[in-house]
Amino acid sequence: REAFEMRSLTYKVALYRSEEGYSVSCPGLPGCWSQGDTEEAAIATIQVAIQDYLAVLQTT
Repeated sequence: REAFEMRSLTYKVALYRSEEGYSVSCPGLPGCWSQGDTEEAAIATIQVAIQDYLAVLQTT
């Protein structure tokens, strides 16, 4: 396995308000969705979802 340097990437997200709170998606990563009770919570959870999504791509 080759060593590689981690770099910071920026992804746009789409935030949607609903009766239950907020849902958020990352259009650049198909199927990457999350949610939260507040905007801040939704942003925090999509950050984790993006990290997990990218981690899975590295193993495939």
